[in-house]
Amino acid sequence: MQCRNRKRAWRGTALLGVALVAAGCGGAGKGEPLQVTVPPGASFGQIADSLAARDIIGNKLFFQVYGRVKGAAGSLKPGTYAFKQGIAWDSILADLEAGRVVTAKLVIPEAFDIFKIAPRIAGITRVSEDSVLSLMTDSAVTRRLGVPGPTLEGYLYPATYSFPVNVSVDSVLKTLVATYRREWTPARQARADSIGLSEREVVTLASILEREAKKLDEMPIMSAVYHNRLRIGMPLQADPTVQYALGKHRERLTYTAIDSVAGNPYNTYKVRGLPPGPIASPSARGIDAALRPDSADYLYFVARPDGSHVFTRSLAEHNREKLAIQRARGTTPQ
Repeated sequence: MQCRNRKRAWRGTALLGVALVAAGCGGAGKGEPLQVTVPPGASFGQIADSLAARDIIGNKLFFQVYGRVKGAAGSLKPGTYAFKQGIAWDSILADLEAGRVVTAKLVIPEAFDIFKIAPRIAGITRVSEDSVLSLMTDSAVTRRLGVPGPTLEGYLYPATYSFPVNVSVDSVLKTLVATYRREWTPARQARADSIGLSEREVVTLASILEREAKKLDEMPIMSAVYHNRLRIGMPLQADPTVQYALGKHRERLTYTAIDSVAGNPYNTYKVRGLPPGPIASPSARGIDAALRPDSADYLYFVARPDGSHVFTRSLAEHNREKLAIQRARGTTPQ
């Protein structure tokens, strides 16, 4: 009798072993990946329950035994994962141990302002756009993240990022600002000090250049124009700052539109000097152009139809070039 019981027990253990090995070495699964969230502090049993509830694994008891045999039960990371039904248990455990969570891509192009960035952050955080903007413009958040302000405008560095799904807005903002902070190196700070500009002023000028220049190689020459104007106390008359004050882009900026925001501190046609802060997110190239302007003594530029610019030294030259371009375009001078 005891012998028969031992044979049955051995047979059961052997069958369990075969089942576990088969499950562990299973295939790639079938169907679309299904998301499973592992909360912080979740037990291995709770994780197995979640996987079984979505039919990703067939037998949660066997899965738990397999995980403990493999030594993975105590080293699984929280997050949101995606697995196909019937996928090999080894693959599940490997992803859980490595923390290969589902990610969302966030792309911030150069010259994007917070009003364009906010919807993208809202999309990956599932937080309303207005709530994201509220955090971006909160002076307490700006101080906590250690940037010159007045808001986070200009300090959300343009790049391609990868975040876990359901990431918090605060985590996203911290990452974007940290990337900017890595770009604002001691060498760039030293250069800013040497030309008498603060960090905020450099980033503000860089953001204007980023919005103004369609041809990137013109950035240092444009920078020279703005530096020359700042030096002699001449208004910058930078169209992108007026567009920022208006709150929306206009293909053709008229004097009427400029006058409509006459009291706005970002209207550099009416207010001398740099505006209170950046108007967009500049790249390292824009920052370097602001820090190292060309040596040219130009004071004016006007855009050609192809996006390049004609640079001139006097108002008379500027007006001649402007009129010639307007005639070539077939537009009526303002």
